[in-house]
Order: sequence, then C-alpha cells, then structure tokens
Amino acid sequence: MANLKEVRERINSVISTQQITKAMKMVAAAKLRRAQQAITQLRPYANKLQAMLSNILAGADNDDQNKFAIQRPLQQGIIVLITSSRGLCGGFNSSLLKTIVHLIDTKYADLRKAGKLSILCIGKKGYDYIRKRYADINIISDYVELVGKDFAFSHSETVSDTLMTAFENTNYDMVDIVYSQFKNAATQVFKVEQFLPVPKVAKKEGEMTADFIFEPNQTEILSYLVPTILKTQFYKTIIDTTASEHGARMTAMDKASENAEELLKGLKISYNKARQENITKELTEIIGGVAALEGA
Repeated sequence: MANLKEVRERINSVISTQQITKAMKMVAAAKLRRAQQAITQLRPYANKLQAMLSNILAGADNDDQNKFAIQRPLQQGIIVLITSSRGLCGGFNSSLLKTIVHLIDTKYADLRKAGKLSILCIGKKGYDYIRKRYADINIISDYVELVGKDFAFSHSETVSDTLMTAFENTNYDMVDIVYSQFKNAATQVFKVEQFLPVPKVAKKEGEMTADFIFEPNQTEILSYLVPTILKTQFYKTIIDTTASEHGARMTAMDKASENAEELLKGLKISYNKARQENITKELTEIIGGVAALEGA
C-alpha cells in the first residue's frame, strides 16, 4: 500500500503542476496578444522612419550635419541588454545572454580589457547574470525594472534620452542594443543592433537617392527628426523583446503542460499495475486462508 500511496501523491503533484502551467499559459497568451498588437502597429511606422533616416543621411554632404551620425574612433562603448525580469520562458534569456557574451568576446574584447566598456541592463535576468560574470565591467542598473511595465513610450524615452546625451557628450563612441525581435509565439530572433552612431546605408552603384527638400533647412530639421526616430527605434526594441518574452513563456508553458500529461499517463499506468498487484496478492491470501481452513 505504501507504493500505491507514493504513486497517488505523485499523480496529485503532477496534476497541481499542470494546472499552474495551464494557467500561466493563458496569462502569457493574454499578454502576448496585447504586445503583439503593439509591435504589429509600431513596426511598419518605425521601419519606414528608419529607411527615411538612412536615405537622408546617405545623401547628406557630411556626418557633421547631425551630431548623432558622427563616426568616432571606438574608445568608449556601451551595450544595452534587454532581457525579461521573470523566468519560466524556456531558452529565451539564455539565448540573449549567449548573444551578448559573444559580442563582448569579439567586438568589445579590447575595450573590456581597457576597462572602457559599460553595460546597461534592462530586465533582472540579464542584470543578475552580467553582475556575476563580468565584475570588471561597469554595469548600469538604473533601468532594470523597465521591462514588464505597460507599453508607455515615456518609459523607454528616459533611457534613449540618457544614451543620446551620453553619446553627444562623447561619453560613449558606440551604443549597441542586444534584444529579441518578435516573429511569432514560437520564433524569436536574437539580434545586435547599432543604436549610435546612426548607421548610414551605403548607396549601391547606380542607385537613386530620394531628393528631399528641407524647410527651413536640413540642419534644423535633422536636429529634431533624428532624436525622434531614435526614440521610436529604441521603443520598438523594448516592445519586440516584451512580445518575444510572452511568446516564449506561452510556448514553454504549453510544452510543460504536454509533458505533464505524458507523465500522468505513465504514473496512472504504474498506479493501476500496483493496484492490480495488491488485489491479486489479497485474493491469493484469501484463497490460501480458505484452503487452509478446509484442510483443517
């Protein structure tokens, strides 16, 4: 009977766990719908702005026309790492962490050795990992809790303003963002995107460039247009990562529920076998007792 009791307890435990994973899947699905709607609406607008900005800068006479497009020797750099603040989302965070580790070990290896690399963490999972692994890197933790809030533009605008001001003051010569681009609930693309200086797309031979007319003048227009586009692009990376997180969690919880169901099937088979063995044993004992009485 002890064996039956253990199996029964395991079955109840798995059922309770399965109820939790199903509930988490439903919550993640609801959050995903909101995040997916937000990124679906924003992405075409953001991509069009980025294409327009690249086109304008490609046709500009020199980079000095905009302070955020100035290319400087890489002497100080910063990486913005966007992860989730909660777990139970499969390999989502670990993939982002692998991406930034590779970036640090390749592109920023010399800056790290020189002590001139900083990492701005958005999301507790990334912050905890970076703090333990890279004690020699300056870690900025002011915006760790940004992910997980609502989709207000003002939350990300604070960070983008800080980065643009630091770049303008030559505190950093390059700003890269490590984030997850949302494709669908089961697919995320882990990317490194250059935020500053604004990358210029080289014109292909024979390619026509749009001829913009600026009023009152190009410098004044760009001084307003470029920061606005940069803030929009940064906001997009936050929403992309948020949608990717909810999609990864929904997929992980769905898989966990399926695994729990498979485990339950095996446990129920084990329980029935143990129960049959006990019944058979009891019947054998009864028959043996009856036979002994008849013999007496």
